[in-house]
Amino acid sequence: MSKDGKKITLSVYGARHTDQHKSFDALEKAQILGEKIAEHDCITNIPASTGFPFWVAKGARSKKGMVVGFSPAANEEEHIKIYKLPIKHVDMMIYSGFGYAGSDLLLARSSDAIVFGYGGVETLHEFWVAFQEDKPIGILKGDWDVDDVLYSIIKDNEKFDHNRVIFDDDPNRLIEKLVKMAKKNKVKEYHL
Repeated sequence: MSKDGKKITLSVYGARHTDQHKSFDALEKAQILGEKIAEHDCITNIPASTGFPFWVAKGARSKKGMVVGFSPAANEEEHIKIYKLPIKHVDMMIYSGFGYAGSDLLLARSSDAIVFGYGGVETLHEFWVAFQEDKPIGILKGDWDVDDVLYSIIKDNEKFDHNRVIFDDDPNRLIEKLVKMAKKNKVKEYHL
């Protein structure tokens, strides 16, 4: 919890699909991420989806953590029938009605810090949204390409605050560092 008594909220992005060659490691790390977020008594925000976010939610719920899902759909029926997305492992669902891009913005704005795991091309959009929101960002390194792509985007960008981005291949260490940064950031916001 932060000094004001409110829980820190961490959003986790990742691919809705899974690559057969990389899925076991990615999904295992996703579940560990969720567990670690819950163990730090933080709220887990996810795109209410399949793949990486689903396994993050599963991990958080296994440790009795609270999970908030952000759906691209306008209601539960559309979420299930049109988008064909699950509702399992989510305590509270936010139905945005704005599609994937709109729900990404709501998700980023509703968080104190943002984590990126195994992802694809959609992760670039999600990263850009997070970057615009000026939030602490954690990038889980793994046997996938998105961590290298994100690093190459920011490494030579002078406008980017490199101090608010953490790269780590250990889910526990990544969450620990990110929670610490989010708490410090939250204290600064309350003193402005």
